[in-house]
Amino acid sequence: MKRIERLFRKFNIWRVRNLSERSFILILSLIVGIVSGTAAVLLKNAIHHSINFVERLIVNGGIFYLVFPIIGVGLSYLFVKYIVKDNISHGVTRVLYAISKKNGQLKTHNTWTSMLGSTLTISMGGSVGAEAPVVLTGSAIGSNLARLFKLNYRQIILMIGCGAAGAIAGIFKAPLTGLLFTLEVLMLDLTMSSLIPLMISAVTATTIAYFFMGDEVLLSFELERVFTVENLGYYIVLGVFCGLISVYFTRMTMRVENVFKGLKKPLLKLVAGGAVLTLLIFLFPSLWGEGYNTIRTILDGEGGNLFKYSLFKSVSADSIWFLLLLLLVLFFKVIAMASTNGAGGVGGIFAPSLLMGSVAGFFLVHSLNHFFHLNLPESNFSLAGMSGIMAGVMHAPLTAIFLIAEVTGGYDLIMPLIITATISYITIMLFEPHSIYTKRLAQRGELLTHHKDKNVLIMLDMQKLIETEFVVVKEEWSLRDFVKEVPRSKRNIFPVIDNENKLVGVVIMENIRPFIFNTEMYDNTFVSDFMIAPPAYVEMDENMDSVMKKFNKTKAWNLPVVEKGEYKGFLSKSKIFNEYREMLLHFSEE
Repeated sequence: MKRIERLFRKFNIWRVRNLSERSFILILSLIVGIVSGTAAVLLKNAIHHSINFVERLIVNGGIFYLVFPIIGVGLSYLFVKYIVKDNISHGVTRVLYAISKKNGQLKTHNTWTSMLGSTLTISMGGSVGAEAPVVLTGSAIGSNLARLFKLNYRQIILMIGCGAAGAIAGIFKAPLTGLLFTLEVLMLDLTMSSLIPLMISAVTATTIAYFFMGDEVLLSFELERVFTVENLGYYIVLGVFCGLISVYFTRMTMRVENVFKGLKKPLLKLVAGGAVLTLLIFLFPSLWGEGYNTIRTILDGEGGNLFKYSLFKSVSADSIWFLLLLLLVLFFKVIAMASTNGAGGVGGIFAPSLLMGSVAGFFLVHSLNHFFHLNLPESNFSLAGMSGIMAGVMHAPLTAIFLIAEVTGGYDLIMPLIITATISYITIMLFEPHSIYTKRLAQRGELLTHHKDKNVLIMLDMQKLIETEFVVVKEEWSLRDFVKEVPRSKRNIFPVIDNENKLVGVVIMENIRPFIFNTEMYDNTFVSDFMIAPPAYVEMDENMDSVMKKFNKTKAWNLPVVEKGEYKGFLSKSKIFNEYREMLLHFSEE
């Protein structure tokens, strides 16, 4: 191990002397693209062959297929608990958190553990997607390679973006989608210095995918009819419908996962999640796994057979009951997905959002054709619905538009995709300002955005900024006791605490200066008589954006920091500004 470290040290010295920083970044982005693209190919093939194996067992086992989702989630849980020993769920959110609060550091095991966990979950019927795990994998590859070569923070973040772009491009064979995903979802700055490496990684990963998996698109379809202006209104309606479903998708996911978080015993989580998942798959077999087979069924014009192998196989596609069943699939898919993750499975929302979009588009067009005899093209609306749901749930309209265009080869439908995705995004923004990936981070004030100044604030570490050299006094002390402590202090503020170390007030030197020289008051005046309440308190877990709002509101230069009322120190506005300036220089382009 030490020998390898010495080799890397020698290489780093050599490349600093012989390669420009720009050249090395381009070379490294190529390497990241190769590795992340290979990871995407491995994951896709692992899931494919595992599903084939499980399906052979299902054919021989009859109703036994209902047990597999529980087994898959259980194996994923055991793998995470006893081998990984770290949380690897919600891959995209974990990448965003690492960028904002961990200086871009993703653990080495993230380069493979989420791939294995998602394979165990999805291949046995877990109702989630493989895309978020591979994003975490690609990002971890970029992060670890960047740190191995001793790159700075800005370059580490760029390599994380390259890894994510390569992972998405590789798994979908869609280079433009990988690039746009990094810019919209991971919110990297769009500059020429970042754009070229991202493009290199995305194209390289796509090339790897084409080399190993052929040139077939993921979801092939035949264009029924080209877009006409007469159908514009229907796509607008579809966009609003998708936006509202996206609101439901986001809120129900959060609600179900919070229910599972409230279950403290892992076995109870597994049993509850497995029971919900098994019941839903029994009622609606289309909820099994990622859902791409269901999408293909709709795009092939066979949407009327969606319930062919369910309890509702006798329901005619021309009946209102069929439309009700489609709505139930939309309703329960989110619950199945959240239950899979809540019970201990590993997976993401990419594939579920595509499935729901396809069903949403099919439901709307089928309803319009049924009630108004419009003869609208079903596959066209299904594809547009996929872009609509993804744009709404992920708050990434460009990613959604070009993903559907690339994975289907359907650039002829670019106008309907743009209309539906844009309207869906506008609709959900009225209800949810943050995507499903960023909502929890935003609530905690840990979300990076394209606003560089705000990002620097978020990245400041409050605990490193707390000043503790203030002289602490007790509220029951006399003025004489207080005066004895004054020479020890280099500050003009004295925090006042009680016997339980709770902060009860502060003494400002300027306010008591007239009394210090009046010795007659020394023994009959106490600290509690001249202390005052601070203009505001700062909690230890408070984010820096909130802290700065308190400074601006109170016009104070120092504010006390407490943890459950216990005194911890002071924050100084001047120290924050100094740290902010240093971080801004570090964060900015050189």
